[in-house]
Parts: sequence; structure tokens; C-alpha cells
Amino acid sequence: MDSVNGVLGLTADYAARFLGSLDERPVRASASVHELRAALGGPLPTHGSTDGEVIANLIAAAEPGVTAIPSGRYFGFVIGSALPAALAADWLTSTWDQNAGLYVIGPSAAVVEEVALQWLRELLGLPAGVSAGFVTGCQMAHVTALAAARHHVLEQAGWDLLNDGLQASPRIRVLVGEQRHVTIDRALRYLGFGARQIEALAADEQGRLRPDALRAALADASGPTIVCAQAGDVNSGCFDPLDEIADVVAGSGAWLHLDGAFGLWASASPRLRHLTAGAERADSWTIDGHKWLNVPYDSGIAFCAHPEAHRAAMSVQASYLEQTDPDQARDPIDWTPEFSRRARGFPIYAAIRALGSEGIAELVQRCSRHAAHFAERLGAEPGVEVLNDVVLNQVLVRFGDDDALTQATVKGVQEDGTCWLSGTVWRGQAAMRISVCNWRTTDDDVERSAAAILEAAAVAGSVRT
Repeated sequence: MDSVNGVLGLTADYAARFLGSLDERPVRASASVHELRAALGGPLPTHGSTDGEVIANLIAAAEPGVTAIPSGRYFGFVIGSALPAALAADWLTSTWDQNAGLYVIGPSAAVVEEVALQWLRELLGLPAGVSAGFVTGCQMAHVTALAAARHHVLEQAGWDLLNDGLQASPRIRVLVGEQRHVTIDRALRYLGFGARQIEALAADEQGRLRPDALRAALADASGPTIVCAQAGDVNSGCFDPLDEIADVVAGSGAWLHLDGAFGLWASASPRLRHLTAGAERADSWTIDGHKWLNVPYDSGIAFCAHPEAHRAAMSVQASYLEQTDPDQARDPIDWTPEFSRRARGFPIYAAIRALGSEGIAELVQRCSRHAAHFAERLGAEPGVEVLNDVVLNQVLVRFGDDDALTQATVKGVQEDGTCWLSGTVWRGQAAMRISVCNWRTTDDDVERSAAAILEAAAVAGSVRT
């Protein structure tokens, strides 16, 4: 055990130093791809090394290529930073090394998932009795939920998907907003849907699916149909008018799927819950824990209002699996597309325990206030335009009157290292995208970052002239 204690102690000491450096260290990675390949690569090792040597060398070689994503000044993409309790629980997840596929393999892992899912259901205001499963992220959560949708709408059409497959099945229409996230299309491709089966419907100037466009599309044809709406556009942060969409879908027989990767967390906040009004009327939902719950990655969740369809789409039986009577305990394998997997419930359980519903609400509200502060601070400067209504945590900014200045500003900010954010294209124009989703972000982080952004814009402007 001396060797084990030594390498774990080394790792814990380094982890504490790394996290303690976040307030001051540049957010960007410092090494080039060539430097990283040289440091990490080389021929296949012939002889082994001690555990301590392996970890020490890994730290030395990899750290220059590590982006400070846990920093309070990381605003690139909608991803958060692991809460201390969630990080510690993730260490325990690896230490305990439980396989979360079956109850009989890891009873605590199975029960923790069951408890955490019930807490999440209550936190997000979803109906009682929904089924759920932990997956890697929102990508696989969409696959899981839309597989249940596919099973359900074909069953309603009289088609036995499990026995007869897809090849001669009735054609399924999929209606989506033109601003849906790309993971929707990718999930549908995994499930056998072609691009011609996906009908993109008009959105308004903020990116919200227009209910009138959906109403016309549903009236235009019949048959098995899946409708995909979203809570939180990845660019503007806007929410589809979910109550109106649910009204349009009601009685049509269509399945309503809601992409709530980060936006559905607004349901946890009394101040922001109005944005998700009607979300509870969907047939399936997806969220990401590594976004606003601030847990480590590998934490997507799919919820389904039709447990029979969900289980039929996901479950599998074999004589050697020793599956548990569902009246006695929950086998996670029945609700996810995976067999063996890590026990994803422990970090989520720990995060909810650490924050409570009040803490989660405060976290969402605080990040949203920071986003509004960014918009106010940047938008007050001449030549800087905030392109979206900042309703949650996303801010879209444009500099000057052409794409080049905005793109140069984004690049300048990324190279400076004070903060890190990303570029995007919004309504045909280049934009800077600021995503605030981190429990570590402070008012000072926003001020430092806004100043660095404006400095980069000034430099980019002087270079262009």
C-alpha cells in the first residue's frame, strides 16, 4: 500500500496546487500541438515505470496543454467547473470502481442513481412517474430519449419495431426548429433517420421555434411524428415558447422532445422558472449535469414520460445478467444504451447534497446576473453591439460593422489568456459568444474579462486601420 498511498498523495497534492492557481493562471493552454506530441509521444514503452514516475511525467508533459476550464474566467462553450463535493465524489467513483450496469454488481451505485434522479425530477419540475437514465452527455441523452420516441410513435402506428425493425416501417416525420442544436441531428442519424426526414421550421429573430410554423407543419401531413423543441439556445440562450408548442402538439399524436441541456436548469430558479413554462408537458427531456450542476463530465440525463417505451427501447435480457425484480430494485441497464459504465450518480448526488435546491437556484441566478453584467458593460462601449436578448447566461457580441474585427477580437482574447471565449456565427454574421456557467465566476472575473475583451477589440481595430 505504500506505493498506492504515494501516488495518490502525489496526485492529490498536485490537484490542490492546480485548483489553487486558477485565479491567476492564464486560461488558455500554452503549448502547441507539436510540443505536446513531443512531450507525450514517443515509441511504445518496452519497460514499465513506477506509478509515481508515470504520474509525475504525465503532469509535467500534459499541463502546458491544459486549458483552465475550471477557472471563473472560462466562458467558452456552455460548460461549468466541478464543485468541490462533486470532484471528491468523482474521485470516490473511480476508487470504488463500481460497474453501474446492474443492481447486483453495485447496489449503492444503483440506489444513488435512483435517489439522484428523483431529486432531479423534483428540482426541474417534471411529472411524477417519469423514467430516467444516466448517460455520457446530452448527445447520448438525445439518442436515448429519441429511441423511446421512435418506439412509441411506431407502436401507435401499429408497427412492431422490436421484431420488424425499421426497413419497412411507416415513415416518421421529425419537426425541429432551424436553430436546434447539432446533437439533435446527430442523434437522429444514429437512430436511422435521414436528413430528408428532418424538417427545419422557421424561428424568430432570437432563434425561438415559431408555433405557427409548427402548427402548419403538423396540419400538412399525418403519420408518426416527433417534434423537437429547446430550452436554451446554445448561441442566444433563448427558449422556445414551450407552452404554445405543447398546445400545438396536444392531440396530434406527435411526441414532444425537449432539449434542455443547460436551459432546463432555469426551472430550479423561482426567478427564472417562467422561461421554462410548459416544459413539464413534453414527452421526453434531456439535460447535462456538467453544465449548470457543475459536476465532472460524463453526466448526461434522459427523462421520459413514457417508461414503457423508454424501457422497451433500451432494455436487454440474458440468462447470465442476474437482473433484479424491478419491484425490488432498479437495474440501470434497463434505461441506458450501455452495459458496463462508471457510476455516474455519485458526483450528481454529492452536488445536490452540497448545494440543495436553494444553492442550485442561486448558482443559476448568479451566472445569469454575470451574463447581464457582461452585456451591460460591453454594450455601453461605442462600436460594440449585443446581438441577443440576454435572458439567461448567453451573450452574443459584435464589434464594428464587419466580421473581420469581431473575429480578430475573439482571437486576441483567446491569445491574451485573461479569459477564454469562443466565436460563432449568428444570423449570418460573426459574433463573440460568452457563456457563463461556472460556480467560480465572480464580479471581479467579469470586470477583468470585460476589460480584456475591450482591450483586444481596440488592438484589433488599430491593426485593421
